[in-house]
Amino acid sequence: MYLRRDELKGIIVSKGKTQKDVADYLDMSEKTFNTKLKNGIFGSDDIDKMIDFLDIEDPMWIFFDRKVTLKDTKQISFVKLK
Repeated sequence: MYLRRDELKGIIVSKGKTQKDVADYLDMSEKTFNTKLKNGIFGSDDIDKMIDFLDIEDPMWIFFDRKVTLKDTKQISFVKLK
């Protein structure tokens, strides 16, 4: 996952929220939230909750890198459906 930290911080402020507000909504400590933000690692449930809480219109731009490299495609596993 790729996270645009500064943009997420900007959205938090533009919605009149604090990082503590988001952390509370995600049911985690502010320290845990800040660590996840710093490392750019949030689970899909946390991302989904932030999208709703902050009313993010274009979450792909914030949470996921749109560039896909050949290295990325080699890491994809395919399952044959019967």
